[in-house]
Amino acid sequence: MSRFETKEMKEPTMPALTNTELTDTQLADIYRDLHQHPELSFQEGRTAAIAADHLTRAGFEVTTGVGETGVVGILRRGTGPTVLLRADMDALPVKEETGLAYASSQTATASNGDTVPVMHACGHDVHTTCLIGAVHALAADTSWTGTLIAVFQPAEEVGAGAGAMVEAGLFDIVPKPDVVLGQHVAPAPTGFIGVQDGASFAASDAILITLYGAGGHGSRPETTIDPVLMAASLTLRLQGIVSREVAGTEMAVLSVVAVNPGGPAFNVIPDTAELRLTLRTYDRGVRDRVVAAIERITHAEAAASGATKKPTIEYVESFPAAVNDAAAAARVRAAFAKDLPQVIQAPPGSVTGSEDVSVLAKAAQAPLVFWILGGADPELFKDATSIEDLVRIVGELPSNHSPFFAPVISPTLQIGTAALHSAAKEWLSA
Repeated sequence: MSRFETKEMKEPTMPALTNTELTDTQLADIYRDLHQHPELSFQEGRTAAIAADHLTRAGFEVTTGVGETGVVGILRRGTGPTVLLRADMDALPVKEETGLAYASSQTATASNGDTVPVMHACGHDVHTTCLIGAVHALAADTSWTGTLIAVFQPAEEVGAGAGAMVEAGLFDIVPKPDVVLGQHVAPAPTGFIGVQDGASFAASDAILITLYGAGGHGSRPETTIDPVLMAASLTLRLQGIVSREVAGTEMAVLSVVAVNPGGPAFNVIPDTAELRLTLRTYDRGVRDRVVAAIERITHAEAAASGATKKPTIEYVESFPAAVNDAAAAARVRAAFAKDLPQVIQAPPGSVTGSEDVSVLAKAAQAPLVFWILGGADPELFKDATSIEDLVRIVGELPSNHSPFFAPVISPTLQIGTAALHSAAKEWLSA
């Protein structure tokens, strides 16, 4: 059993749909079902159908297939502000190792044609469930006026879903909001909500470098231009960019996450090698400097190795930092202070993960508030006496994208639902 398991261990079943606020049991059942049936980016058909069913029963105008598998709901209640709540739906090609009774055993066909295991290793099932809960709670709450938009977004994991929805005409379907709101679960204790001003999630670039050598027999390396050695040298040089070319007062994370020489046999030096990089930054100027250094060092290493063909550098995925509007974030914090058990102001730059939610806010020209939702068993933090203790314990727990990542069901879902409800009401009651 995972240390993140909750008290209830029953098999997942879909709850009966209701046009009133969902019970804790219904929320838990939705979550277990989504967790057990994860879907890869742009393959979220089953999840989208569940979201659409709940929106319909709650009285929303529903549009499906926005950006392939995205779902949009609108609830109009007279004049007043317009609020957009967003949750992402996709899962990752990760084999689940949590040992939960409702663990995923699903596989799917990836974009390259491979059959891969699939898991909600980043908590998007939590996000979807909480937005479903908030949709029902806000529909049942008659104290507000204005327009509520619920967006169930595909393909956040590949940084393409928000852009796909915008390109598909999202803001022709719905009115432009006065604020965009959302959250991301993390292995902080339940009851923790981190709302920070400024950059809350980093910009992300996924970079594929292909090095070209000249292969040959492993016993005669002198007759080759060895791309494996080239890749090894380049890996070391790239890892030095942040420590030697980025100031300590700035932020950048550059990791070489995979090296694929692609040799066909133990005694064959291949013709090519690939490096996969992930780059995280907050400041556009820092990002541009690091990218320039990557390109400079890559070409220099190839030339130093005697490569006769220049390397290629492909920017496979790229999306901007999620930057919270300070005034809007202050309003959300004030609302949470009234309605929720604990609010912690996270310092700027504390999260180096990335999110494409800012694409929606930028397209709508609306302020963004995106917060961290704690999802770990608070008992694990009972001896913490400072923020430093909390950070240390978080670092010891399975993180997002781990095969062992599994937020506790209760009270994570209740707090996440209440957070979306509270933040939306801050504008809709204005």
